[in-house]
Amino acid sequence: MKEIRLRFMLHLYDWSSKIYATVFKWNKKAWGIRKEEFLNYPVGSIGHSLGLFYESKGFEVMPKLENHDVFHILTETGTEIQDEIAMQYLLLGNGKISLYLFGMVLIGGILFPEYLRYYNKNFQKGRTLQRFHHLEFKDMLQLQLTELQIALYSKNIQINLNS
Repeated sequence: MKEIRLRFMLHLYDWSSKIYATVFKWNKKAWGIRKEEFLNYPVGSIGHSLGLFYESKGFEVMPKLENHDVFHILTETGTEIQDEIAMQYLLLGNGKISLYLFGMVLIGGILFPEYLRYYNKNFQKGRTLQRFHHLEFKDMLQLQLTELQIALYSKNIQINLNS
């Protein structure tokens, strides 16, 4: 039964992410950076870390959805289907509101109730982080990943993430 749920959710995720990029991100420009080019950024930077992420996972850059991949490396969230759903819970906790997010949270919660604790943990994690879901990371690719992570996780470090 879990295999059927997993296949259904993977199919839904693959299909919906393409629709999401086309319909909901119609006014957003793709970054226009090939996955190999990310590795040219300084070691430890967001850009280089993103290149390593693509390389290690065997993923291709999905135009207009590059920020989502930065979310993965920034929050150290995995890429299995339950992790993709958990990412939506984390973003909800961080204040993001979208039809796509609500759909993933609702359907994912119904199809995989055994992960509800994990999803709640990620929702709470999103609430504790400084707001980042709205940022456009293309202009931050040269920044050190760990420095941004420390700032996001710390309430004592005042940084301006409102770009």
